[in-house]
Amino acid sequence: MDLLSTIDGSLLEGFFPAGWDLAKIDACVDDNPATIADRQDFWHPEFSPVPCANVGDFDAMLGHEIAHTIRLSRDAGEQLALILPVGPMGMYRWAVYFLQQWGVACDHVHGFNMDEWSDADGNTLPSDNSGAFQYAMEQAFYGPLGDLTVPPAQRNFATKENLPTFGEKIGNLKSAGAKLGVIFGIGRVCHIAFWEPQFAAEYDTEAEWKSQTHRIGAKLHPLTIEQNAITSFKSRTTLVPAFANTIGPGLFLQADKIIGGADGILGRGMMWQGLSLWMTLRHGPSTWIPSSYMPTLPGKLFYLEELAGPLVAECN
Repeated sequence: MDLLSTIDGSLLEGFFPAGWDLAKIDACVDDNPATIADRQDFWHPEFSPVPCANVGDFDAMLGHEIAHTIRLSRDAGEQLALILPVGPMGMYRWAVYFLQQWGVACDHVHGFNMDEWSDADGNTLPSDNSGAFQYAMEQAFYGPLGDLTVPPAQRNFATKENLPTFGEKIGNLKSAGAKLGVIFGIGRVCHIAFWEPQFAAEYDTEAEWKSQTHRIGAKLHPLTIEQNAITSFKSRTTLVPAFANTIGPGLFLQADKIIGGADGILGRGMMWQGLSLWMTLRHGPSTWIPSSYMPTLPGKLFYLEELAGPLVAECN
């Protein structure tokens, strides 16, 4: 007896994205956690998952990868466009640490925050609101970098005025020789940024879906609301906006390099991201599972070993 055998007639019937094959999703999970990094046919030859033993290692290793990428682009004399997440966040402290230790200035970096909370019209939180992603980035990354920081004119946030310009700005940078790095987390419903799985229903072809650069006032899936209530709003669901401005696959799939992170454990054996990680690595590309495209790109996905499971029941 499980969800698959009891969903008919339940309150969850019709709740999950219409394109989700729950049996196929369940089959993505292997009872042997050691197999999670087994190479799949659809992975890019230069993509690799990187296991991390604990949160401290995860933050440091992910932060080092970000700092190293910034350093390499500076050494190569290249401009670097970085699409940046707010979640995970612990790696920014280490990215700052390494960049300061190495004395690497970031005036060649162009930051693009991938999303921001909004209302249905795309109006966003004030930048000094502690829940705003702009506030989080200023506090965690841009501010602590001090004199080495990304110039303010090269920091882009996902407001309804600025987000629609991301595609052109990034396109112009790439045309001039810049590289694009995409740093990302994986949502409970396998979104990248706030590009939700149910958006797939709006497009007739994969090519049309892949061409979408952004969305203003994106309607968020209920599981996304609850994920963020748990991870960012101390369980207070009533504080979580129901909409967000977000980049789309037309930007995050253009990456020259990806740097991903999955750290969704809660302690005492509880987690929220184990299934999402297995889906990302095993399902194969589907517009209904946006994160499933990330292994098709070159780069690394850092993950906490605990997320691999085994994903079996354990009452807490």
